[in-house]
Amino acid sequence: MDETALIQAALQGDLDAFNRLVLAYQDMVYTQAYRMMGEQEAAEDASQDAFISAYRKLDSYRGGSFKAWLLRIVTNVCYDELRRRKRRPTTPLEPLDNDNEEIESPRWLSDPGESPEESAERSELARALQRCLDGLPPEFRAVVALVDVQGLDYTEAALAVGAPLGTVKSRLARARTRMRDCLKGVWELLPDSLRLVGESDT
Repeated sequence: MDETALIQAALQGDLDAFNRLVLAYQDMVYTQAYRMMGEQEAAEDASQDAFISAYRKLDSYRGGSFKAWLLRIVTNVCYDELRRRKRRPTTPLEPLDNDNEEIESPRWLSDPGESPEESAERSELARALQRCLDGLPPEFRAVVALVDVQGLDYTEAALAVGAPLGTVKSRLARARTRMRDCLKGVWELLPDSLRLVGESDT
């Protein structure tokens, strides 16, 4: 994908070019929104709002990491929604069955190739990770999602949240400590990469 050419074409009003950028980055943007919001529907809404905002603001893009620029937009959309919810709390939507009972392992979390035991473990881990993320302040949640989930380096993460590099490193270190403490109950289920992240701060 020639990202620069697509951006230039989109700036000239080529909607197809912008749609190709959306396809290239939609998973990344959705992942960031989901880790920030903790709910599928809210993440979908935030992703859609972020891409609409990106299209409208495309002429403000000044080069550099387009990925970081997009992630900054979706992170800000999530910040705005989280602030709105704080002012006007709502009941979080949980997957429910026909009897209005919460589904412990929603179908969209399952992998058809997994055994029931593997599926249960992954669902437990996914719930634990999101619960611990939800317990972090939004600015901590953002950097964990950007660095430990999305795989951005510190510089890109700093661009994405609009904060100095030192601030991002400090937030990440404190967030990882909180995550490690929160995840103690499911430590054995964590992938090695996440365990190493947690242990590197000790």
